[in-house]
Amino acid sequence: MEFFRIKKDIPVMRHALAFNIISLITFVLAVLFLILRGLNFSVEFTGGTLVEVHYQDSAPLTEIRAALEQAGYSDAPVQYFGSSQDVLIRLPLKLHDDDADAVSANAAPDTARQGELVLAMLQSTAVTPPDLRRVEFVGPQVGKELAENGALALLFVVVGIMVYLAFRFEWRFAVSTIIANLHDVTIILGFFAFFQWEFSLSVLAAVLAVLGYSVNESVVVFDRVRETFRKVRGMTTAQVLDHAITSTMSRTVITHGSTQAVVLSMLIFGGETLHNFALALTIGICFGIYSSVLVASPIVMWLGVSREQFIKPAKTKDPTVTADGACV
Repeated sequence: MEFFRIKKDIPVMRHALAFNIISLITFVLAVLFLILRGLNFSVEFTGGTLVEVHYQDSAPLTEIRAALEQAGYSDAPVQYFGSSQDVLIRLPLKLHDDDADAVSANAAPDTARQGELVLAMLQSTAVTPPDLRRVEFVGPQVGKELAENGALALLFVVVGIMVYLAFRFEWRFAVSTIIANLHDVTIILGFFAFFQWEFSLSVLAAVLAVLGYSVNESVVVFDRVRETFRKVRGMTTAQVLDHAITSTMSRTVITHGSTQAVVLSMLIFGGETLHNFALALTIGICFGIYSSVLVASPIVMWLGVSREQFIKPAKTKDPTVTADGACV
């Protein structure tokens, strides 16, 4: 199925150097933001207390934030949890001054007392006081293990993709795709570092999803590159890449357009719980399209991909051997 078909190939590779300079600048900026500002890790990574409360009517988030700020909890994230009547409050470890000994020993502080303190702060936010549903403590050691496991998951995904592409295509395609995918991941992290958006487990899941999503687009383009090399003679590598990109453009618009529509609906209507997850996916999909076409393709061209790598040389027949196998 195609929305449109472009008869003349778009000379994308003519501007390959300009595209990669833009990519390099954005990549360097993202790395600088990560170094200078760092990521704003959520309670899952840094440790802290999760408090879930239930209101009889719709929970007034503005009043809840004001009450917490008045009590000294100005940085505590507050969001709806499942419905507009349920609220999840995240209290970072740095706020538990009275439980410093327990925290340093990686033991759970008195969660029941903390739940009662939160309820006391929220007494003025509604006519009917809220009910305490859940209080959970996440220790700093648990958060450290989650961060390490997340980094290992990212590493295993990258290695797995590289091995898969090396077997399916050729090592030049594997290297260029991994560079493009790491470009996407770094850009996402750079956005979260610059704007200090909260980096949670759901955002990490979105980053891993973007890796798989972006490599799918690269596989489609590189499949067409391999097919064109085998079927068409007399085309340069740049012309083959231009043809592959142009011929898959309709498919790219359909796939990415429908996916982006779903992600944008989550971003707009999903509420605070899905906001950062959908935000990471939105950034990743946009830059995934860019990197798969305008980063991976120029790199594979500069690495020296050619038609000879996909065409098996014809076996030359020995003139001294007859049809029945006898030597003359």
